[in-house]
Amino acid sequence: MSSVIDVERLNLTYGDFHAVKDLSFQVRRGELYALLGTNGAGKTSTLEIIEGHRTATSGTVRVFGQSPRDRRAVRPRMGIMLQESGFSPDLTVGESVRLIGGLTQRTDDADRVLGIVDLTRKAGTKVAQLSGGEKRRLDFATAVYGTPELIFLDEPTTGLDIQSRDDLWEAVDRMREDGSTIVLTTHYLEEAQQRADRIGLMHRGTFHREGTVSELTRTLPAAIRFSLPASAPALPLRAARESEGKVLIETFGLQKDLHTLLRWAQDHAVELRDLEAGPTRLDDVFRALDI
Repeated sequence: MSSVIDVERLNLTYGDFHAVKDLSFQVRRGELYALLGTNGAGKTSTLEIIEGHRTATSGTVRVFGQSPRDRRAVRPRMGIMLQESGFSPDLTVGESVRLIGGLTQRTDDADRVLGIVDLTRKAGTKVAQLSGGEKRRLDFATAVYGTPELIFLDEPTTGLDIQSRDDLWEAVDRMREDGSTIVLTTHYLEEAQQRADRIGLMHRGTFHREGTVSELTRTLPAAIRFSLPASAPALPLRAARESEGKVLIETFGLQKDLHTLLRWAQDHAVELRDLEAGPTRLDDVFRALDI
């Protein structure tokens, strides 16, 4: 599969501060790639370089095989949804969408795009009169105007209600079916876990881990947690005691060990109170990395 973004040994410094450190990765055509990390990890700086808004100290970045600074070659093929809207408050919703078309040289039907985000009735409303959630939907509409080949979504569902989130992801799914490549940054880790083909976890300017959700989570054991009465016999599995009488069993064989535990509890007539068991999640990987 060919790549849309190629980053090789990217570095960015501000004086003595090394914001991005020797970072290399690729984003493949048609995939949803999630770039994750806490504030200060280097995500924003990396994306600003890829989007052509900032110049790297060293290293190479190519978007569609071109320098992202070559805006004439790259910008018409790229849609960007920023965390904060940059629209003039005096423009109407419809004017804002059409303005993006002019700036990016992409063509589309403004009414069609506004329909995707349920803002058709707001076409004549000024941006200043929109709610926070409506502004986020407008941000998304302008990013996908003209169905660009590459779309950056920076915290796309922040401020949206449940229905608006579902509508946004349905639109993203349709664009992926049409061949668009998506780069996602989000603090909602469940969104990345459910939707990303691959994930890059950044910390202090570089990657700690990169791969599919399965590749990232299988490096850590699953967890079984429960409470036991003080009179219970010895457990059949290695376990650790947690606070408030909780017992923790960490395992790379969740199904087998859970079966063993339940059979032991039945054989000894022991009640496993507050039993919780499940595979490793993406937020577990974050905590393990101490980021």
